[in-house]
Amino acid sequence: MYLDNAATSFPKPDVVHEAVLHAMRSVGASPGRGGYRQSLEAGRILFQAREAVAGLFSIPDSSRVIFTHNATEALNLALQGTLAAGDHVITTTMEHNSLLRPLYALQGKGVELSIIPAGPDGVVAAGAIQRAVQANTRMIAVSHVSNVCGAIQPVQQLAEICRACGALFLVDAAQSAGCLPVDVKKYAIDLLAVPGHKGLLGPGGTGLLYAAPRVSLKPVTHGGTGTHSTAEEQPLVMPDGFEAGTHNLPGVAGLLAGIEFICDVGIATIHQHEHTLLDQAEKKLREIPGVTIHGPADPSERCSVLSFTASGVDSALLAAELDHGFDIAVRAGLHCAPLAHRTLGTLPGGTVRVSPGWFTTGNDMALFSDAVVRCISKIRNSSG
Repeated sequence: MYLDNAATSFPKPDVVHEAVLHAMRSVGASPGRGGYRQSLEAGRILFQAREAVAGLFSIPDSSRVIFTHNATEALNLALQGTLAAGDHVITTTMEHNSLLRPLYALQGKGVELSIIPAGPDGVVAAGAIQRAVQANTRMIAVSHVSNVCGAIQPVQQLAEICRACGALFLVDAAQSAGCLPVDVKKYAIDLLAVPGHKGLLGPGGTGLLYAAPRVSLKPVTHGGTGTHSTAEEQPLVMPDGFEAGTHNLPGVAGLLAGIEFICDVGIATIHQHEHTLLDQAEKKLREIPGVTIHGPADPSERCSVLSFTASGVDSALLAAELDHGFDIAVRAGLHCAPLAHRTLGTLPGGTVRVSPGWFTTGNDMALFSDAVVRCISKIRNSSG
């Protein structure tokens, strides 16, 4: 039983497998690197995928969609491609290392960084962000949804703060894309980083960055683009100048199929399904003495992730017991977000994180809940 969809969604829809295989078996060529049929077909797939991304996130111009290999690469491009010494960035303690580590690196190069503590439920107060704004604030960078506890951040309020002070708004949608509506116009998002392999149900090695027209982005990777080949410097044309090298066409084809699948099912339907499953599990877990659910108390303020600890039980040991004894895959530990765990009070041991997906069933969650009860009892009895 696979319950780690927050890391990578599994299984993928059949249409995703079929699209990947079609791109490998029948297309094979690189997009934009030739005028023959296979290369043109590759270009068509790439364009269709860009258009699908634009439609999903209400992006007016699909050429502003840059394909990357994951959200980490997208975040690095968003940060390194816009920030310079003397700029001030505001972020929060609920961020993943994919956002924090590039910021720490830039801090060493003269970028000023303010990390605003979230509340004990993992939600950051918009007022705290507002009070951190300075004259040189260049960007506010936050995750839409916490990968640790599922807390949904007030992105609309944060967008208003950005507009008022003229800062760029960077949103890490690693845990919200495909699970919650993400509208770059509604939320006035300037930079949107998205993985393809999580809620969008695409293959690993896929991701994207959206950069709004007002963003002057600098490339961080230089190389062949298939266009402007006589130029000695990397072209700044969107999106070619920011996709140097050969595309992961099979991955992009699979991502396109994944997006089409979730659009057919409906994001609201997917969210409700996952919410129902987590509500079912949470009710059972709260019946276990010493179990604490971390994150917002109101389940409607969480998205697709349930994080918990059990008193006297090591989270890693509990996850190992679930795996070895019941073949149930969950994620334990710090989830690459140590500041988030410090905020939640779960450092250094971390939590057990459960993240069902579209293909998870109610019966799966019932079996999981029963397995947790048995594993906790076994661990506590053996240590007593």
